[in-house]
Amino acid sequence: MKKMTLDKILQSQGFGTRKACQQMIADGKVSLSGEVVTEFSNYFQPEALVLSVDGRPWACREYVYLAMNKPAGYECSRKPSHHPGVLSLLLEPFILRNTQPVGRLDHDTTGMLLLSDDGTFIHRQSSPKHHVPKTYVATTHDPVTPQLVAQLLSGVKLADEPDMLAALACEQLDTHRLRIVLDQGKYHQVKRMLVAAGHHCDGLARTAIGRLALDDLGLKPGEWCFLDEAQCALLAPLA
Repeated sequence: MKKMTLDKILQSQGFGTRKACQQMIADGKVSLSGEVVTEFSNYFQPEALVLSVDGRPWACREYVYLAMNKPAGYECSRKPSHHPGVLSLLLEPFILRNTQPVGRLDHDTTGMLLLSDDGTFIHRQSSPKHHVPKTYVATTHDPVTPQLVAQLLSGVKLADEPDMLAALACEQLDTHRLRIVLDQGKYHQVKRMLVAAGHHCDGLARTAIGRLALDDLGLKPGEWCFLDEAQCALLAPLA
């Protein structure tokens, strides 16, 4: 990020309009290296700032890359209609800087969800043409059989798809659970593939995207964390 005045830095981080950020500074709500500042016109390198806003430490980032352990009962939409939106679980500055879910999980599907305000990142992670592998654990109504696993690996036909869709990997975990890896990114794909194979999905959780596993992040349902450069590298490449 280039050098900016303090009010523009706060605006870039999602703390409101430039005028609102100037007022925050004038009201003594902003500190640099532990010292309250009331002048907004000096230039700073954003990443180098030791910044606090309303007593909360804040690291300046050009873009945010987040992972969330999505709980059940939340919609992956900026304008939810029937359930609370996942953005309500984030801090307000993220919402104001247009952070959005990367793809969608159904309201009753849990697990790893990426969020970002970087349009290039969002496209590369969510576009089916980039074939980002995603791992799910599905709970089935009827017992899992070797025939079901074999069918998902060989491919099933969905009504609105011209070609057969097959899992990259699939294994039985126990009597009613299987792990399935997909890279096509089709709408409701896991649930629809199970239906096409004669089964019903009673529960679904996404456990990994690329080589980044939810278990490695240590997030409880509803919690989120920043992803660093090394963690982002485990996802689909940015170029």
